[in-house]
Amino acid sequence: MAGLFGTTSFRIMEQGLQYINERKKIIAQNIANIDTPGYKSKYLTFSGVLKDRINQNAKYKKELHLKQELYVDKDTKGQPDGNNVDYEVQAAALKSNALRQEAVINQIEAEFRMMRTAMRRN
Repeated sequence: MAGLFGTTSFRIMEQGLQYINERKKIIAQNIANIDTPGYKSKYLTFSGVLKDRINQNAKYKKELHLKQELYVDKDTKGQPDGNNVDYEVQAAALKSNALRQEAVINQIEAEFRMMRTAMRRN
């Protein structure tokens, strides 16, 4: 059974959900610190490593890891106290993140439906 969930597509979706959850934590931290003097917004970036890995040969497909980097926005000017958290930007990021999570969950559900269909045919 472990072989079913060790497929490349499940590993990608699992890592995608991990990224989405980490991003949600960062956004929540930004919102929680909206009134903290000197606080700088943080963002979790997602590099193109995944796309590169998928396009490489099969030996690398077993070692898929999403590369995440925490970026602190020191350039955007904000309030006079040095805080640069913009609630509207954070709310939009939270909504975008929720839509990504929903898309990944829908894909996981589709994978399970395909497996159930395949099992019924055997």
